[in-house]
Amino acid sequence: MTDRYPPRSLAGLSVLLQAGALDPRTLAEETLDAIRRHDDPSIFVALTAERAMAEAEAASARIRSGRSLGLLDGIPIAWKDLFDLEGMPTTAGSVILADARPAASDAAVVAALRQAGMVAVGRVNMSEFAFSGLGINPHYGTPRNPASADAARLPGGSSSGSAAAVASGLVPVSIGTDTGGSVRIPAAFTGIVGYKASRGRYSMKGVFPLATSLDSLGPLCRSAQDAIWIDAAMRGATPSPARSIALSDISLVVPQTVVFEDCEEEVVVAFEATIARLEKAGVRVRRQPIPAFAEIFEVMGKRGPLVTAEAFALHHERLAGPAAGTIDRRVVARLRLGEKITLVDYLETLAERERLTAEVESMIGPNEIIAYPTVSHVAPLTAPLLEDDDLFVKTNFKTLRNTMIGNFLDFCGVSIPCGKGSAGLPVGFLLSGVRHNDDHLMKTSLALEETIRGAD
Repeated sequence: MTDRYPPRSLAGLSVLLQAGALDPRTLAEETLDAIRRHDDPSIFVALTAERAMAEAEAASARIRSGRSLGLLDGIPIAWKDLFDLEGMPTTAGSVILADARPAASDAAVVAALRQAGMVAVGRVNMSEFAFSGLGINPHYGTPRNPASADAARLPGGSSSGSAAAVASGLVPVSIGTDTGGSVRIPAAFTGIVGYKASRGRYSMKGVFPLATSLDSLGPLCRSAQDAIWIDAAMRGATPSPARSIALSDISLVVPQTVVFEDCEEEVVVAFEATIARLEKAGVRVRRQPIPAFAEIFEVMGKRGPLVTAEAFALHHERLAGPAAGTIDRRVVARLRLGEKITLVDYLETLAERERLTAEVESMIGPNEIIAYPTVSHVAPLTAPLLEDDDLFVKTNFKTLRNTMIGNFLDFCGVSIPCGKGSAGLPVGFLLSGVRHNDDHLMKTSLALEETIRGAD
């Protein structure tokens, strides 16, 4: 936004819009202008100015005549470049899809939020084909992390543009996808909130896939309340203020397996300080080993990751043709690893996934929430990772490690900023629920958010 309309949450904008203190047309105009004037042109890959102004005009007319569609009517939103927008090609962060046939209709979740009155202002950048947790894109540029004050640092991926757009104050919300951490990682790196839903909570129609057995969706926004409103609208429900729960009724489980290994000291300090605040506020906390977390990586090491097998199956024809020379070399290298994964390996991994998921669910109480650092380190410097592919591979795995556990076990998860780490960069506090426990997770996040954020 401009100086007149500084960064706000969905809730704050909604109050102004519904009261008539801010007109949706003015908000859309100033949002588009701020995007055009922003000093990082790699955040957005395309603006939908004509559509945005038409949607804003319609929202303005509804609100002025007392026919508002609800709390989200007239609020700007940006879409990761994986979601179909009618009349535009869906490029998935890749130049080889730039000439693809324009989408005949909006993706299902785009249509749902359009029906809630939201104003689509553009498509945001991402890791090519969503296949990285860091956010590098050699074609459309790599967005800068707005939280970094010392040097250019990565915003996290693959929803890099989504995080940068929200953290920069350009839009209050952007919708991303999460296959191994691609909503929660960039939220943690940039100091905003990111919610990854359980698979199946939203329709995937019109969303370019990476690995269908792992893909999920979710918003990057400024607060847990914002995420709750967006979640409801994405499911076609009416957004409403969520009922919180008492802190004394909340129980957290802190795993003692894998997630703290090789963690930066400042990340652990920020996490433990947050746990101390929560316990002081009355939250129950217990710590226990969860052996299945380690077994996940043993299965991956033996049989290969599910994401690699499914991504290779999706892109194998591109890899066999001239298009491979145009795709980011780092993405090509990861995709080709899938060629070594046999059908037996793949099916055995699916079976192990069911076993390990059931095992973890048996260890977690009906309303318990799992808590650990979203990422084991703060946002890394960009330049070294552009220059050193071996460092890229190592850092990418380390970045994805904690969040990919949740994708494998089909957790739902919310990353909330909990303090600062090295270089004054944000640290993410990840709350996760077992599959389809999204509603309880969101209520818990709402209740804990203020304490998790502390003085930040």
